Amino acid sequence: MFDLVFAGLSVNAFLAALAVTLFAGFVKGAVGFAMPMILVSAFAVFLPQELALAGLILPTLVTNLSQAFRQGVGPAVRTARTYRRFLLATVICIAISAPFADAIPRVVYLLMLGIPITAFAALQLMGRSLAIHLDHRDRAEWGLGVIGGLYGGVSGIWGPPLLVLLLSTGADKVTMVRAQGVVFLIGAVALLASHLGTGIANAQSLGFSAALCVPALAGLFLGYAVQDRLDQARFRRWTQGLLVITGLNMVRQALT
Repeated sequence: MFDLVFAGLSVNAFLAALAVTLFAGFVKGAVGFAMPMILVSAFAVFLPQELALAGLILPTLVTNLSQAFRQGVGPAVRTARTYRRFLLATVICIAISAPFADAIPRVVYLLMLGIPITAFAALQLMGRSLAIHLDHRDRAEWGLGVIGGLYGGVSGIWGPPLLVLLLSTGADKVTMVRAQGVVFLIGAVALLASHLGTGIANAQSLGFSAALCVPALAGLFLGYAVQDRLDQARFRRWTQGLLVITGLNMVRQALT
């Protein structure tokens, strides 16, 4: 078979990566998150771990740039100020954990993130109130930011802790999507900077990552059309349901 001289991938593997990224972009456009989680779980089937992590960096960056500024610069800046504690903790902890990306067993972080996320989202779907009290919000933002950053540095996934925060504080649809875009954008910049240092992001792997930006953006704009048609209740349930699926998939991958 003809081998594609591009990050050492075959033609079939490269085309599979493009298709997965198109789907991940669509899901992100519809609900505001899940791109890194879909990419990590799917890429693990046919890509080396380091290339899978590097591959998601630029698509994550460009899609979050669009998502964060979809309503303009002013709302994006206000959102960054509102969630500044979560942002600061996430960025610092991504920088701390990124050097250990190849040292921590994948099964460990998949189980430690997948089990609690599945439980939280399932309880929300069953109608259990898990709201964070206002007097505990500052601590919750710091704590969830630390968790998101530590996982983000080693896996490229820092979305679930933010979703837990947003669902627990009752954020509306537009706020949820914009907040995810802002937080994920800053986190993506931190991830890129960290892995330029570790060597995971290099000329070859970033070339692969840049190629994935095209299907990522195409999927994103298709997803926006779906998101705009979802009312608040359905959007929230879609978010909760996708979190359950994501968490269960992480557990499945850890145990297989």
